[in-house]
Amino acid sequence: MDDSTNPGGGVDLSLVSTFLAVYRAGSLTGAAPQLGLSQPTVTAQIKTLEAQLGQQLFERGPRGVAPTMAADELAGQVALHIDALTAATQRSIAGDSPFKSSVHLGGPAEMTAMRALPSLAPLVNQGLRLRVTLGLAEDLLAGLPTGRYDIVVSTIRPRGASLVGEPLFEEEFVLVAAPSTATRIDQRRLADDPACALSGLPLIAYAEHLPIIRRYWRQVFGQRPAQNIAVVVPDLRAVLAIVAAGAGASVLPHYLCAPELKNGDLVSLITPEAAPTNTVFLVTRSGATAFPHIAAVRERLLDEARTW
Repeated sequence: MDDSTNPGGGVDLSLVSTFLAVYRAGSLTGAAPQLGLSQPTVTAQIKTLEAQLGQQLFERGPRGVAPTMAADELAGQVALHIDALTAATQRSIAGDSPFKSSVHLGGPAEMTAMRALPSLAPLVNQGLRLRVTLGLAEDLLAGLPTGRYDIVVSTIRPRGASLVGEPLFEEEFVLVAAPSTATRIDQRRLADDPACALSGLPLIAYAEHLPIIRRYWRQVFGQRPAQNIAVVVPDLRAVLAIVAAGAGASVLPHYLCAPELKNGDLVSLITPEAAPTNTVFLVTRSGATAFPHIAAVRERLLDEARTW
C-alpha cells in the first residue's frame, strides 16, 4: 500500500497488525488463518511494510520466518497499541463466548502439566483454544511484551513496567527419598546433625547448579550440600521417578510428590521448622486482560490455584 491509499502518509495499521501476527506465529502460513487472509496476501503485506520501512523484518526459512532485530524492535513498540485496538474491537463483537482467539500459555513443564492444564479443562470444553509452550521462566517472560505468549506461569518475579505479575501460589519444598533409601540413614545422627547424616547420600538434581537443592540446604542447614550429585535430569517428574526407585534423595515441590508421600512410595526425611517455599506468579503483559479470552484464563487459574 502506498501513500495514495493512505492519506496520512504513514504506515497502514493493517500492515502492522499483519506483521505482529506473523511475528507471534513464527510463520506466514500460521498467521494467515488468524488474520482471515490467504498466505500470498500475508506475504504481500509483509513485503509492502518492509518496503515502506526500508528494513527487512523477517528472514525466510524452511520452517517459517525468523524475526530480524528490526522486527524485535518494531514488535516492542507496537504490540501494546495494536493489542489495545484489537481488544476494543473484540469486546464489541465477542457476544456470549470470549474464546474468539487462541490463548498462548507458557510455564514450567511440571507445574503446567500437573496443575495449570487440568485446571483449564472446563474452559476448553467451553471453546478455549490453548497453545502451550514449556520452558524456563526467563525465556518465557522475555516473550510476553511482544505477545509471543499471553500468560506465563513463572517461578521468578517478573520485572519491567510492561509485565503484570500476580502471586499464584506458594510452592513448598520437601526433602524426600524412597523408604529403602531412608533406612540407610542413621536416624539418631539425622536428628542431631541432619546435614552430616545426609552427607553420604547420593542426590538427584534438576540442574548442575542445584537451584532447588542448594536453596533448601542453605535455608534449612545453613550450608551448601556436600554430597555427590549422582544424577542430573532437567525434569522434576523424572527426578521424582528415579528417587522413588531408590537411587537417592532430592528436594521436590510438595504438589509434585504429594501422592507418593501419601501412598508411601516416598518419605520426607526431615521436618524443618520453616519449610522453604517459593512464590509462583501468573504474569501477563500490560493491558492483556482487556482481551476476554486472556481474562477468562487468568481468572480461572487464579481461582483454581487456591486449592493447589
